[in-house]
Amino acid sequence: MLIPGRFAGKVAVVTGGAKGFGEAIARRFAAEGAAVVLGDLDEAAGPALAASLQAGGGRARFQRCDVASAPDVERLVGTALDGYGGLDVMVNNAGYSHKSMPLWELPEADFDRQFAVNVRGVFLGCKYAVPALRARGGGVIVNTASIGARRPRRGVTVYNASKGAVLTLTRGLAGEVGRDKIRVCAVCPVAADTAFMLTVRGEPLDERSRSALVKGIPLGRLCAPGDVAGAVTFLASDDAAFLTGVCLDVDGGRSIE
Repeated sequence: MLIPGRFAGKVAVVTGGAKGFGEAIARRFAAEGAAVVLGDLDEAAGPALAASLQAGGGRARFQRCDVASAPDVERLVGTALDGYGGLDVMVNNAGYSHKSMPLWELPEADFDRQFAVNVRGVFLGCKYAVPALRARGGGVIVNTASIGARRPRRGVTVYNASKGAVLTLTRGLAGEVGRDKIRVCAVCPVAADTAFMLTVRGEPLDERSRSALVKGIPLGRLCAPGDVAGAVTFLASDDAAFLTGVCLDVDGGRSIE
């Protein structure tokens, strides 16, 4: 449920914020009153989304960011501090998947990129967010993992492993910073029909592939970006004030089948 004003006066950074889950998350935060800083490599979609949010009365800025680059992530957090005076919510959403194939056929360069984006990117996001959140007197970090971290699918084993690392990082950091009034949680989405799937399949989902994915989801559909945005904003809100270390499955029940 959209709650206008729920994040009034708050500042949120969203990595991978130009499209897919990130776009939906950014739009939801802006609609609920937060100032949003979008970090992404897409220098066309990112500024366009920021302009769209501004046109709708929101506060938004775009900063080009490669999440595997420490200077880029530091600059991204700095944009929130310099532009809006602080940071309240850090959403480490940027992610990448290799094309589906057996592990032993995966090029080493693809393995390295998986962990550079999906693990190092989350590490750097947390590294530079924690001091800013401490200065604010507390705040929230939400990391995007995957239901594949809990229930791996064949063909994307290394991707699943990288997301498993995100779960462990999330829970470990939650224990480290809880006394600083910083909560750290994660969301674990199931497959969604977004551009992200192109990197896994090399082509858009066809009806046969969609049906095969949906068959394993008890609620009978793929994940929608809005499902993830709703889960992220809940975890970042005061309604989740006593939740930390939580890795919330946004999977339509796939993990219980």
